[in-house]
Amino acid sequence: MRPSPLHFFLLPLFFAGASLLSAQTPKPEPREFLPAPFDQYCARRVAELSSSDWQKGITPENWPARQAQMRQEFQRMLGLDPWPARGDLHPEITGTVQGDGYVVEKLQFQSLPGLYVTGDLYRPKEVTQPLPTMLYVCGHSLVVENGVSMGNKAGYQHHGVWFARHGYVCLIIDTIELGEIRGEHHGTFKAGRWWWAARGYTPAGVEAWNGIRALDYLETRREVDRTKIGVTGRSGGGAYSWSIAALDDRIKVAVPTAGITTLKNHILDGAIEGHCDCMFMVNTERWDFDRVAALVAPRPLLIANTDKDPIFPLDGVMEIYNRTRALYRTLGHEENIGIHIAEGPHKDTQQLNFGAFNWINRFLKDGKREDLIDEPARPAFPPHDLKVFTEIPKDEKVTTIDQLFVPAFTPSAQPPTTAEWPQMRDHWMQALRHDCFRAWPTNPKELDTLTTEYGAKGLRLSKVNFQSEEDIPLTLWIMCRADVKPEDLELIVLNVHDDESWHDYETLAATAFPGQFPGVTPDPAAFAEEQKMLLGTKWAMAQICPRGTGPTSLAPLSPVKQIMLRRRLLLLGESLESSQVWDITRTATALRTLPGFTHVPLWLQAQKKMAANALYASLFIPEIKRLDLHALPPTHQDGPIYLNVLRDLDIPQAAALAAEHSTLAIYTVDAAPWQYARTVVATLGLPEKRIQIRQPLDAASK
Repeated sequence: MRPSPLHFFLLPLFFAGASLLSAQTPKPEPREFLPAPFDQYCARRVAELSSSDWQKGITPENWPARQAQMRQEFQRMLGLDPWPARGDLHPEITGTVQGDGYVVEKLQFQSLPGLYVTGDLYRPKEVTQPLPTMLYVCGHSLVVENGVSMGNKAGYQHHGVWFARHGYVCLIIDTIELGEIRGEHHGTFKAGRWWWAARGYTPAGVEAWNGIRALDYLETRREVDRTKIGVTGRSGGGAYSWSIAALDDRIKVAVPTAGITTLKNHILDGAIEGHCDCMFMVNTERWDFDRVAALVAPRPLLIANTDKDPIFPLDGVMEIYNRTRALYRTLGHEENIGIHIAEGPHKDTQQLNFGAFNWINRFLKDGKREDLIDEPARPAFPPHDLKVFTEIPKDEKVTTIDQLFVPAFTPSAQPPTTAEWPQMRDHWMQALRHDCFRAWPTNPKELDTLTTEYGAKGLRLSKVNFQSEEDIPLTLWIMCRADVKPEDLELIVLNVHDDESWHDYETLAATAFPGQFPGVTPDPAAFAEEQKMLLGTKWAMAQICPRGTGPTSLAPLSPVKQIMLRRRLLLLGESLESSQVWDITRTATALRTLPGFTHVPLWLQAQKKMAANALYASLFIPEIKRLDLHALPPTHQDGPIYLNVLRDLDIPQAAALAAEHSTLAIYTVDAAPWQYARTVVATLGLPEKRIQIRQPLDAASK
């Protein structure tokens, strides 16, 4: 699926032969509204996360400690905790270009081995003393000649020219998305790499790291005054400016331009539809973006934007400014924060630049508010003059950095001993609760169920309505022999459905209960088999469709809308699948609250990704006797997505956790992925049958 709205926002170039995706900001496609029940749910979540109460109690004295804690949280959300190894940069200047009173050095360094960063360093021709220095990080400008990328640094060259002509050193660095070596920013937007969230990976982390390593390089240059380094950039570069300044105190002044707005703008107003993944952290801590802005305080910060920017709307920008200004006021440094709004769309305008240049001059060159900026920023070189590489290094890792940047979980070759197991189990459970399922309600309301019963063909069908959480209504269906009371049941099997299995059940149930499943074509043969089983036992078969499946299926939505809904949930610090796990746990709770069902032995059954959701749900449900898991994915790389899960464990480890208290029947043709769990079972002295590998059932016998 390749959604089309607003992939890039581009700076016009003025040279023949430079190929751009567009010379103007593309207009977004009409945004589709969020589907029910997700519209009210997202609105409620945004309201929860948008509170500025986190600033309460902050004082100038306790801010440094609070800032350090928040910085570490942000660092982790960017995939930078622990910090990658700060090895040799191996810098190389590949050529120079002469300008009018300045020189451009074409250079590259490696922020990690094989992670090449290409850039152009602008400096005055004659440098007699260390100069104030700017790091410029680029937005999404695609500059191509004859099918070869010149790097987006060529699209933003006019900033480097201006700074060099006005007594600064300026290093402009390419991004991994649109540099000379093309990496990927659109993992969830169009590339289907939902596992990024499971790995705790975001390209925003790579861009922040490359910027920090660029500062390491600048500190080696004799022309650079280490006490006067600033950062700026626009659009994507505005976002990276925030990250770099938030994480690194070497930045003494920051001017992020068109790089931040509120969760409300992104999620409820649709701004996320115009942004790739490089704009966002993996929002484990469930922040609104004012907390990112706060990490710059109390250093000089100018927030710059245009007033008609559709992807950084003015109301959100002003909200971020006002919240951040309140913190600066608390810290006694309100003079260090400013807002600069220029008229115009999402575009690199001279009016924006003049405000940025004035602010930077004030804080890095002791300028004044009233000083005149009397020269606009103008490009000076054809893009190919600024290209660093003549050929791409064979050892480059830019194109695969998403697979390498955040270390993935690797199980130990030796499973834990009996003595080691409790600590490992507790670590995994804490990681799941803290890093994967943080968005679950902390104080869920007592469940209020409403049951309606129907009878037909010797069976009783109970329809139980309840709310998994506010705004998320669910329906639990329970079928059993009409003459068996709940307290006399020997077993209840809770079937957790995806769209495919729910369709199968609907057609079965519609045979006897057509009024409850209107418009569904009955399947008498399937019903006859179910009827025979239920009439011959004291069993009950329960059915639940977690949110996003069955009656609330996402399938009717357009592919773009499905993607954007899932991305919204990720930005809220959760995923569709992590919410489905919660729904399964709440269904079990609802079932246990029904009269007579409190102590009936409970099985869970599900298929494919929903089988993995059921597996994880079982870890939080007391007294699950057995799980029947059909086509259970062996890894989250191809399975359900929970934030950060692959930093700590994978599905086989979850199976080992579940096997400690439940029997697992795994229906698969490949037993190898489950050997880890079977070994743990043996080590702990649990019955061998705790994990049973069975041949898959055909569709008719499921």
